[in-house]
Amino acid sequence: MFEISGKVAVITGGGGVLGGSIARSFVKSGVKVAILDIRKENVDNRVEELKILGGAVMGLVADVLDFDQLQQACDSVVDKWGKVDILINAAGGNLPGATLAPGQSIFEMNLNDYKKVADLNLDGTIFPTMVFGKAMTATGEGSIVNISSMATFSAISRVMGYSVAKSGINSFTQWMAMEMAQKYGEKIRVNAIAPGFFIGDQNRAVLINPDGSYTERSHKILARTPMNRFGDIDELNGAVQFLCSDAASFITGIILPVDGGFSSYSGI
Repeated sequence: MFEISGKVAVITGGGGVLGGSIARSFVKSGVKVAILDIRKENVDNRVEELKILGGAVMGLVADVLDFDQLQQACDSVVDKWGKVDILINAAGGNLPGATLAPGQSIFEMNLNDYKKVADLNLDGTIFPTMVFGKAMTATGEGSIVNISSMATFSAISRVMGYSVAKSGINSFTQWMAMEMAQKYGEKIRVNAIAPGFFIGDQNRAVLINPDGSYTERSHKILARTPMNRFGDIDELNGAVQFLCSDAASFITGIILPVDGGFSSYSGI
């Protein structure tokens, strides 16, 4: 039921930590993987890494906000492997200028960085879905998995732009699930995962002190996480594989938390 070998997957942001983790998991499961990233160096490094694992891999250099580049990338995948079965929209992230410093007001936020974060996360999910999702209509089958966030379940301080963009992804996920099922059949499904808190390059400075101890923000997160720990990035892979497999054949339009219980706990 959970078998996905032989499928063709495109992973946007595949040169990043999250996209790379999913890519490795897919290759080990026998999936043909196309790594899409805006930076050629990131693409080349990831492709080289995955080929060592023995996978069928190709690299695509494209901006997720550029329709023409995305269409050229999609054409390359279809020309090589004949179809697109899976799209993982892992491109995204935050910027320091769009993150409020402790004690800083929303009215002091860098609006240019806010717009970049909003565009990258929301349009950077919508645009690839419109291109690679359309390719799925040729076969009438496919699974699209978007990346949501804990910042969409309740307000998390300091990250308004990121929160708003990820909330838009939730709405788009549900809307696109309806659209694809009603107009192109039940076998094209659209879902999202909502990762809990993982320590990575983007958030390390706000979660880890220079001496290696946890910051006050980290302690607040762990107090709201029943499992009382941060997640490991590889712990997202099982949820993604589930959503892309026949085991999830009657699941579309959901936002699946992978969060150690954070979204379910009131703190009391």
